[in-house]
Amino acid sequence: REFSLVPPTMEQPYYNLLQRERVEVEYKRLYDRIGLGTTVWSPLASGLLTGKYNDGLSKDARLGLQSYGWLRDWVLKPERLEKVRRLGKLAGEIGLPQSVLSIAWCLKNPHVSSVILGASKVAQLEENLQASAAAQGMTPELLAQIDDIMGNKPKEASNADNH
Repeated sequence: REFSLVPPTMEQPYYNLLQRERVEVEYKRLYDRIGLGTTVWSPLASGLLTGKYNDGLSKDARLGLQSYGWLRDWVLKPERLEKVRRLGKLAGEIGLPQSVLSIAWCLKNPHVSSVILGASKVAQLEENLQASAAAQGMTPELLAQIDDIMGNKPKEASNADNH
């Protein structure tokens, strides 16, 4: 603005319960200074946050393909899977599908304008669309429980009002 340039109004970063740093820390100054909003992609971390890998890799899973080896190694990391399983247990306790809880968490961030969903079936899309309503009912206590399970809240974001 000070140089008579049009500031950016939107960014499309990778953001989900497993990858928080860019949205919650790196862009904070942009939210504060120019009102940047974000449209995030992969809110379900390539399906990991749906819970479909909680019991291992099924034979027909896309991650079973040789070309997905790089992603399979990331998804099936034991400590990551354990966090996702614990998240699934919490989702069950509050009566939400794990995918809905994961997307709702993204939407609860005031700097997230929208999420890009990558459903491959109509039923997945219908389920994922419930996240908007679910986000409205997420309490600070629930968000704290999620933070405790995931254990990855960025330090710079700990005192910020990102959630």
